[in-house]
Amino acid sequence: MGRMDGKVVVITGAAGGIGQAAAAAFARENAVVGVLDRDEQAVAAVAKTLPGQAVPLVCDVSDEDAVARAIGRMVGEAGGIDVLYTCAAVQSHEHDAPVGRLSRAVWEQVLAVNLTGVFLCCKHTVPVMTERGGGSIILCGSSTALTSSAANASAYAASKGGVLALTRAMAADYAGAGIRVNAIIPGTTQTPLIEHLLSSPEHRRALESANLWGRLATPEDLTGIAIYLGSDESRFATGAIFSVDGGRTMR
Repeated sequence: MGRMDGKVVVITGAAGGIGQAAAAAFARENAVVGVLDRDEQAVAAVAKTLPGQAVPLVCDVSDEDAVARAIGRMVGEAGGIDVLYTCAAVQSHEHDAPVGRLSRAVWEQVLAVNLTGVFLCCKHTVPVMTERGGGSIILCGSSTALTSSAANASAYAASKGGVLALTRAMAADYAGAGIRVNAIIPGTTQTPLIEHLLSSPEHRRALESANLWGRLATPEDLTGIAIYLGSDESRFATGAIFSVDGGRTMR
C-alpha cells in the first residue's frame, strides 16, 4: 500500500532535478506518473527507472498545442489526472538582468516557460480534474518571489512572483470544483538549473550559508512536502505557500 494508491500524477520538468526526484517519490507511493519534459531521451530514461506505470510525455510547456496533446495522452493512458506538479523552469543566469538592461527576448523566454508554461499546464488539466471530482495542483515557486531581493534576475523573479499570485487565484476559483492549489518554495537546491552559480566556490559557500543548515537542498529534500500536498492528507490545504528552505526565510 502507498499514500498515492490509485492516483494519477503529472510532473513537469521531470527529466531532472526536483521534478525527477518527485517522479521517483510518487512512483514509490504507487502513483501512475506522467514524466513530462521536452528532452525525449531523458524522459524515456526516467520513465524506465520508475516502478509501476510511468507515461513518458515529451512536451515543451510553452507550446499550448504540445501541452494539450500531452495532457490528452495522459488521460488516454491513465483515465484522468489527480495531481499536477509543475517543476519545469529556466533561469538565464548570463542574460537575466535589472530591467534597465534586460532584453525583451530574455524576458519573454523566461516567462514563457516559468509562468505561461504553468498557466498552460493548469489550463488543460483543470477540466480533467473537474470532471474527476477534484484534485491537487502543486506549483513550484521560488524565494525570489517571496523574501529574496533577486538582484540581477528581474525576469526570473517576476515569473516566480506570478506563480505565487496564480496559486492564490486558482485556489479561489476552483475550490468549488474540489481542486486544491498550493505552492512549494524550495531553498537553493543543487540541480542543473544552478550549475553555473555553483561553479564558483565562493558563490557556493555564500548560498550554503544563507540557511540554517549550512548546506544546499537536494531534490530529495523536497519530495516529502510534494507527496503530502498530492495526497489526501492535505485535503484542507489550499491557497497556501509552503517554504522548505532550510530556514532561509529566518535570515
